[in-house]
Amino acid sequence: MTAPSAPGAFCAIDFGTSNSAIAVPAAGGAMRLVAVEDGQPTMPTAVFYQVEGRAAHEAPLRLYGRAALAAYIEGHEGRLMRSMKSVLGSPLADQRTEVGAGHAVPYLDVVGGYLQHLKELAEREAGAPLTRAVLGRPVYFVDDDPARDAQAQAALEAAARAVGFAEVSFQYEPIAAALDYESRLDTEQLVLVADIGGGTSDFSLVRVGPRRRVHLDRRDDILANHGVHVAGTDFDRQVELATILPTCGYRGLGPPRPDGPPREVPSRVYFDLATWHLVNTVYSVPRVLELRRMRSFYGDPRQHARLMKVVEQHLGHALLGQAEDAKIAVAEGGTTEIDLRRLEAGLAARLDEAGAVHALDPELDRIVAAARETLRAAGVAADEVDVLYLTGGSTGFAPLVRRIADAVPRATPIAGDRHASVAQGLGVHAQRLHARARG
Repeated sequence: MTAPSAPGAFCAIDFGTSNSAIAVPAAGGAMRLVAVEDGQPTMPTAVFYQVEGRAAHEAPLRLYGRAALAAYIEGHEGRLMRSMKSVLGSPLADQRTEVGAGHAVPYLDVVGGYLQHLKELAEREAGAPLTRAVLGRPVYFVDDDPARDAQAQAALEAAARAVGFAEVSFQYEPIAAALDYESRLDTEQLVLVADIGGGTSDFSLVRVGPRRRVHLDRRDDILANHGVHVAGTDFDRQVELATILPTCGYRGLGPPRPDGPPREVPSRVYFDLATWHLVNTVYSVPRVLELRRMRSFYGDPRQHARLMKVVEQHLGHALLGQAEDAKIAVAEGGTTEIDLRRLEAGLAARLDEAGAVHALDPELDRIVAAARETLRAAGVAADEVDVLYLTGGSTGFAPLVRRIADAVPRATPIAGDRHASVAQGLGVHAQRLHARARG
C-alpha cells in the first residue's frame, strides 16, 4: 500500500452488502465508530429514492439506512436500492437505473451517494473534512475473474474519490476482523477468520499476537486467504425460493397437456424477484405485460394472480425482507410463520431450522469448502488452528457456524461483533497507517 501524503483527517469505512459503518480518530489516537443512525454504529446499506411529493422537475429525495427501509415499507412512491455492493464488478456498474417519475441515475452514483452520506455524518462528528479513507473489501468481489474483481475495486475507489476522498487505500475485510481480535490479545495465536456477511464469505488464516501488532506490514503473518461470493443475500434468495415464491408459481406446473405431462412454469422471474439488486428489473412495463400474457402457462390460476400482485404492487423487496426476517428468526433453531396476507387473505408459509438447512445446503457446502481451501493454500493442518474467529451478520446462523467449526476441530470458536468487527479493525489499520505516515 502507498504511504499517505494528502493533508486532512482520515477515516475507515466498512461498506457492506447489508450494513455499513465508519470510524474516525478519537482522543488519544484511538479510533471510534460514528453513530450513523438512531445512535447505532451501523446502518443498513440501503437507499430510497422518494418521488412522492416531488415536483416533476425536482430530483427524488434520497433517504438512507433504516429511514430508507421505513419509507419503502410505509408504501411511499419511489425506488429502494439494496445490495449496491453486489453491483460492483457486474455489467450493471456501467448502467443507469430508473428511480421513479422519469428519473434515472448511474448505479455508481447510488454507491457514491451512500458513501457521501457516511462521509458527511463522520465529518460532522469529527469536526473536520475527511480527505483520506481506508475501505474494506472482500477477498473476491467476483469469484474466478481477476479482471472483473479489479474492476470492482476500481469502481469503488472511483466512487470514493468522486465524493471527496483524495487518498483511498484498501484492506481485506477478514484481515480487518483479525486486527480487531488481535487488539485484545496477550498471546500468539493462529486464527482462521471467518467473515460471513451479506455478499461474500471470506476466510483468512492469520498469525496474531502482541509482538506482531506493532508492524504495519503484516504480509508475512497472512498465511492464506480465500473467499466465495456466497453469503447472507444468497441465503435470503434460497429461503424465499423455498418458502414464499412457490405460492406464486415457482416450480409450479402448467395445465394438463394431451401429448405429455404438464410443463413447469418459466422460472426466470422468480430468480430475479429473489435477488436484491434485480428485483426492480421485474417492474418494467414490457416485463409486466409479458407476465400478464403468461396466465395460460399456469395450471393454478391463483399462483399467477399472486405473482401479478407482487409485480404490479411492487412487493418484491418486501417479500425478500420477510425471507430475511424468517432466516434470522430460525438462525438459532427456532420456527417462524411468514405472513403472506398481502398476496391473499389467510396465506402463510412456515420455516424451521431443518427447512432452512435443506434450502441452504449447497451454499453452506460452498462456504465450508472455502474454509478448507484456505487451510490447504496455507499448508496448515486443520488441527493446527488455535481460534476460529467469527464475524459478519450471517455467522448468526448456527448450522453454518457448526459446519465451519467442524472443519477446524481443535480451534476455539470466538464470536466477534457480527456487525462492527470489520469496521473496528479497519479503524485499527487506518490509525496505524496514518500514524506511520506522520512519523
